[in-house]
Amino acid sequence: MAKKKSKKPASRAASKKAAQKKSPAGKVAAKSTARRKLKTKGRAEAPARRARPKQSVAISHYRDEDFKADGLRAYAKYRDLGIADATHGLARAHVIRLVGPCNPDEVSKLHYHDVEFQMVYVLKGWVKTYMEGIGETMFQVGSAWTQPPKIRHLIMDYSDDAEVLEIILPADFETKELTS
Repeated sequence: MAKKKSKKPASRAASKKAAQKKSPAGKVAAKSTARRKLKTKGRAEAPARRARPKQSVAISHYRDEDFKADGLRAYAKYRDLGIADATHGLARAHVIRLVGPCNPDEVSKLHYHDVEFQMVYVLKGWVKTYMEGIGETMFQVGSAWTQPPKIRHLIMDYSDDAEVLEIILPADFETKELTS
């Protein structure tokens, strides 16, 4: 039995040629690739996006003396990784060394951060937190979590050697402590 030949063209060019033969004028209507600007009636145009400043490279090598007690919490030392300067405030990344032993009366204060994004990764030790809607969670070396904008949370306890990497957008943000 003889095989039936396929009538499918082998390529895009062959398809176009076949369509031209079938077309009464011998031409294929070309699709316009140009975008037309639509006129809107009564609609406000979307505001133009501001161009962000060009980012630079940030390199940070470990040095114990870079941990400073100049951050948000008195019970922590912060090692800034240079991301805020390199991104012109788009993001902040720092290593937080929690100073032991943990004093729950000092650290267990319900609060939230007015941020767009917050992620924490445990580098050393462990941290026990409370997050609204989640409850108590124990995080150990290698654990990571995100905290949605304005989620109420607190640190309940941590090991004497606890260190975490925290990444936050934007670099500068407001923290609001809650009284109950």
